[in-house]
Amino acid sequence: MGSINIDHYIKLITEMAIQYVPKIAGALIVWLIGSWIIKKIVGFAGKRFQASKNIDDTLAPFFTNMMSTCLKILLALTAVGILGVETTSFAAIIAAAGLAVGMALQGSLGNFAGGVLLLIFRPFNVGDYIKGQAQEGVVEKIQLFVTVLRTLDNRIIYLPNGPLAGGAMENLTEADTRRVDMTFGIGYNDDIDQARAAFKEVLSNIPEVLQSPAPDIIVTELADSSVNFSVRPWCKPEHYWKVYGDAHEAVKKTLDKKGISIPFPQQDLHMHQVTVKS
Repeated sequence: MGSINIDHYIKLITEMAIQYVPKIAGALIVWLIGSWIIKKIVGFAGKRFQASKNIDDTLAPFFTNMMSTCLKILLALTAVGILGVETTSFAAIIAAAGLAVGMALQGSLGNFAGGVLLLIFRPFNVGDYIKGQAQEGVVEKIQLFVTVLRTLDNRIIYLPNGPLAGGAMENLTEADTRRVDMTFGIGYNDDIDQARAAFKEVLSNIPEVLQSPAPDIIVTELADSSVNFSVRPWCKPEHYWKVYGDAHEAVKKTLDKKGISIPFPQQDLHMHQVTVKS
């Protein structure tokens, strides 16, 4: 066996140390300083998110974690680049992985994006009564992927945030007042002015009905069997169903008391006698 050339290996190690040690040291320094800067940035951003009234408490930790992850990925690529490693391939791999995950979770990401929009722009809040996606109820929770509704008959409905944020949606409690639209019919032989006075009397005796704006009581249709009134009082949103129910019950009792008929659909049958000549 030949003798080992120690000088050759010492020279090789020295050359590698001269070539790579500065790069390793530089990458390590960049990583340490970058990590410190990222920690400060994320901490500052987290405090700003928590102090902001436009960002929900559910979103604040998510945004800070996402910011921290993205900055650390960029820092890692920078450190690897200082070592002399080509980072273009890494970026391509990350982009391809992101695309694959995005395609696989397309529906979930759409719901997530919708949840972010709902939590930022706040078209409704917890406790509001909303209609959307052919469902309606009181908002129990606004989560990142679904919005939880509780219906009036105490059913729990989970609405995906993507379609909810992207479709038509109605917030029935956002305004301070709400109009209660009701239709009542009287007979053609009854007095219109007397009926209007009866409707005013009914509304005046319901405490939840607002006097301003004043209720509308107008004749809107001369139907087949009745003269129809549109009775439209205003109330607070939370009193809507109470006013609706109380008004219907009181109208029936008041019209009966005043002798005003409430007609129902009917048909008159006329029979003609035919004389047959013998």
